[in-house]
Amino acid sequence: MKTWTDFESMLAEVADSAVIFLGEQHDDKPTHRLQLAFLEGLSRRRNQVVVAMEMFERDTQPLLDAYLQGRLTETEFLAQSRPWNNYAEDYKPIVEWARKQAKRVVASNAPRRLARLVSIYGPDILQKLELQDRKLVASEISYDRDVYYDRFVEAMGMNPHESGSTLERLFQAQCLKDDTMAETILQILTVLGGARSVIVHINGDFHSAYRLGVVVRTQRRLPQAKIKVISFVPVADIDSVDTTAHEGRADYVVFTLAR
Repeated sequence: MKTWTDFESMLAEVADSAVIFLGEQHDDKPTHRLQLAFLEGLSRRRNQVVVAMEMFERDTQPLLDAYLQGRLTETEFLAQSRPWNNYAEDYKPIVEWARKQAKRVVASNAPRRLARLVSIYGPDILQKLELQDRKLVASEISYDRDVYYDRFVEAMGMNPHESGSTLERLFQAQCLKDDTMAETILQILTVLGGARSVIVHINGDFHSAYRLGVVVRTQRRLPQAKIKVISFVPVADIDSVDTTAHEGRADYVVFTLAR
């Protein structure tokens, strides 16, 4: 890690980006509070801030739009949009901020049911989907067995020689999500105009750490776009954190105090 800086300086440096990835540990509550602070600070610098979230699947976009526009009650919205278990405490403040500020929230992820099909049967199953379902995932998906694959194997804690095709299919489901989120970002910028809008994509840190996963797939689709990656990392003691262990993880690593 090159140097320490403060939150406002980080905001100023990334404010002219086209896409900013916020990588999180899903259960770290200080991270979620800082994500909201990040969005508030960024919106003071850029008018057209769009929040894209892994936590919502593409087919729930009409529900998100209806809720943000006041055409659905919160009860109706939550009953149909399949929110994560920690939505009320961790993601609702972000959605409510966007609603009050008239900011768009985009459901970027592939539906879990389709990712699960790939994890069971492999990517060939996508060719058997009805057109309506096939449009809910990326049209182009890469399954390269590169350093991202190596990190995935390590994170899963599985022996690739013993797991064989099971591990391969799980990785393919992961790639399906990454490419779908990347394609969604491209679609947002295409519709809204990249020069004026900034997309803040909230996702699990593994998807964006080391500029792999969804980041490299977004860069392929937007080769000229300025993309910044921020990782939120909970640690037991901020004063004694080993920054060298996170070298290259992101453009900025924000350490939070683990609870």
